[in-house]
Amino acid sequence: MKKQLLFVDDDRNVLDGLQRAFRAQRNDWDMQFAISGGEALEIMAEKHIDLVVADMRMSGMNGAELLGEVMERHPAAIRMILSGHADAELIMKSVGVAHQFISKPCEPEILKSIIHSALEFGTLLKDENLKNVLSNIGTLPSLPAHYIKIANELQSPETSIQRVGQIIASDPAMTAKILQLANSAFFGLRRRVTNAIEAVTYLGMDRIQHLFLAVHAFSQFKPPQTSSFSIELLWEHSISTAALAKAIADEEGADKMIADASYTAGLLHDIGKLMFACRLADKHAQASALARARGLPLWQAEREVFSATHAEVGAYLLGLWGLPDAVVEATTYHHRPSDAPNNAFCTLTALNAADCQVHNRCYAGVPDPQPDREYLSKFLKNTKTPADASNATD
Repeated sequence: MKKQLLFVDDDRNVLDGLQRAFRAQRNDWDMQFAISGGEALEIMAEKHIDLVVADMRMSGMNGAELLGEVMERHPAAIRMILSGHADAELIMKSVGVAHQFISKPCEPEILKSIIHSALEFGTLLKDENLKNVLSNIGTLPSLPAHYIKIANELQSPETSIQRVGQIIASDPAMTAKILQLANSAFFGLRRRVTNAIEAVTYLGMDRIQHLFLAVHAFSQFKPPQTSSFSIELLWEHSISTAALAKAIADEEGADKMIADASYTAGLLHDIGKLMFACRLADKHAQASALARARGLPLWQAEREVFSATHAEVGAYLLGLWGLPDAVVEATTYHHRPSDAPNNAFCTLTALNAADCQVHNRCYAGVPDPQPDREYLSKFLKNTKTPADASNATD
């Protein structure tokens, strides 16, 4: 089935150019072109649209305002902003509503690649209702302690990028949003960044301050009153997994990019659990109860309850945000690494080995996931497999 795309720009010449550039995609994409935000909303009211690419500066309704309306009315649609570098303030206002930011001018082949990748990640979730609930998440919640700490740091006259980066690197939600911004085409970085401190250094304090203070990207987490879910224990597991995954990558002699990506993947691999707990608390509790009652790993119980796992849900959002492929792949397959296309030691290997060694106390009575020993034995040379590590301490 063809994917439904909508391009929005108040310059007819730009729309005509896009139409010509993507003529070869007509067998895969059904493309609509709108000259204003109002026309775009009229089109979306009449037909389903999978992905919207909007120019930032438009007369009347600008791109950020349009995507805000799209997020409210059609939350499952993937949302992208096309913008010039002079639009930095407007870009910051669109952080909560756009999945990706693309700089203008953008070569058609690059734009095509970005769109194709986003559409591919969109297939990770089959349930449209689940997409509707999850796709309107512009930012993820962060620990109140981290929220207060970074706010104080930004207000301090002696603040430093290094200290801000260290705070952000210790929090999965902050890391995800900072890496989304740093890896966007808008900022023109020539390589993918997987290290939060490096991303903060690259973006600069002014951009971090705008992101944090102006759009409240790092909001405090308030769990449902009836939920037994513990965000503190989830963070504890995520941070421990991140540190161990990086240590495994270092021990195996992996290069810095793999080691950095392993840390980030460890920090973000369970972010789907956070989305389930925030937006679908009752079903999340149902999955936890099912896992305890039947002695199942949580991800298997989630598949029965949600028709998707926290790994797929997390990867879906991280992929839409444009995070590096290594992080998204590791998140997707961290419970079933043998299904991944990568047949060498990589970020996924380090994450799977680490995740299965770090006990997750967030879900009392739910069995920890079991390592894929056959997979790990192929790629781990210097590091013990989780089974070996367990036997050594028994």
